Amino acid sequence: MTALFDDYDPGGPRFFDEVFGPTGEVRPHYRELVARLRSFTPQDLDRREVIRDRIFRSQGITFTVYGDASGPDSADEGVERTFPMDLLPRIIPVDEWATVEQGVAQRVTALNRFLDDLYVGEQAAVNDGVVPRWLLHTADGFRREAFGIPVPHAARCLVSGVDLVRDVDGTYRVLEDNLRNPSGISYVLENRAAMTRVLPVAFAQQRVRPVDHYGPSLLRALREVAPPAAGEHPTAVVLTPGQFNSAYFEHAFLARQMGIELVEGRDLVVDEHVVYMRTTRGLQRVDVIYRRIDDDFLDPVVFRPDSALGVPGLLSAARVGNVTIANAVGNGVADDKAVYAFVPDLIRYYLGEDPVLPNVDTYLLWEREQREAVLARLHELVVKPVAASGGYGMLIGPHASDQEIAIFRDRIEADPRGYIAQEVVSLSRHPTLVGEGFEGRHVDLRPFAIAGETVEVIPGGLTRVALRKGSLVVNSSQGGGSKDTWVLDGQPTGA
Repeated sequence: MTALFDDYDPGGPRFFDEVFGPTGEVRPHYRELVARLRSFTPQDLDRREVIRDRIFRSQGITFTVYGDASGPDSADEGVERTFPMDLLPRIIPVDEWATVEQGVAQRVTALNRFLDDLYVGEQAAVNDGVVPRWLLHTADGFRREAFGIPVPHAARCLVSGVDLVRDVDGTYRVLEDNLRNPSGISYVLENRAAMTRVLPVAFAQQRVRPVDHYGPSLLRALREVAPPAAGEHPTAVVLTPGQFNSAYFEHAFLARQMGIELVEGRDLVVDEHVVYMRTTRGLQRVDVIYRRIDDDFLDPVVFRPDSALGVPGLLSAARVGNVTIANAVGNGVADDKAVYAFVPDLIRYYLGEDPVLPNVDTYLLWEREQREAVLARLHELVVKPVAASGGYGMLIGPHASDQEIAIFRDRIEADPRGYIAQEVVSLSRHPTLVGEGFEGRHVDLRPFAIAGETVEVIPGGLTRVALRKGSLVVNSSQGGGSKDTWVLDGQPTGA
């Protein structure tokens, strides 16, 4: 037996540790895996890391870091690196996953109803005062151009990524919703494929629910939302901004998984409000577009006229019902971090249910009393721009300097609508391989949901890891990595 975990610090009462209980005991669903890893030497782990990196490089699973010279690998092969995947997977037992699955499906269902009501319905939640009209109209992702454009089954969020964290008590909480072009599912599938080769025996010892059906499930949902005129065999495509986009690997990966064409804007043409794809055999009608292009660049006739990425006339084709755009235009209104605060009320309003997964405690800074209370506690809170993503532009009060706090105080007072504040969540930690042993690193979880006629939550999701010691920011752009996420099918041995 090796000493890989002998010096591991679970964090005591400060954090919820995913693998070890408060007195240092291994949680039941991790016992077999930890026992297996304790039979490894550091050299065994090094060899498996080499195998992992070779797999990722051969598959082109890399990402680009711009202007970062601070990392230990800053001199390695310029700025292109393999996406970091830790060798110790996250394991979620069946009963725990049932709560996550129910809560994510509930949230996505309510958000779809809200967005459909907002853009093609009676705006009932707005008229009944559940969410302020002015707040929606000032959201960065609100699009008047989306009014009147229907989506079959109200599946406006056909693909959703709901970011979850666990607090010090182990309670899952929703940190934010990703309803426009959520990325990361390719890493979920590739992490799983790599783990079955890197730790084949450990994987075989567990009853892990599969994730490799994602491509067929997504294709099924895309076909379910095709316009009625598409008939029994609708044509779907993946629309990408091109190979220079940071997520291009995922665009190409998903097209291959579904067996459909990967196209750029120049490959599509609209004629008489019908979308066609240019092929070597001539024009072929397109019924559903899974777009990975932001709203502003999607149709230069309607949005930015200087965009060379989109398709002129695309929105007119969608408006008359000849093509379905997934995810729908205008979803970004519900991505706004201030609108996020109203989602529990939207769940109660549209579904008549209490939220299964609670929000993080959030303060709305345009309300004077909340703003004054926040300004007095900036050193204790997290402040986020409502329209930002990727972990950029945040203030993490306990780690901020007096100068940084003063800057954010001025920003909030100048634009209180532009920011929210939240209580700091002590994100759960998970043992992560560092050198020749394991150290605790903070993690979150992004489950992916597919909404067609029904909502399917893919078992697992993307566990992101803050690889920098003490960091609470898990985004890859900020030095984060990932773990394979195993959802068990049944109770673990010894539970």
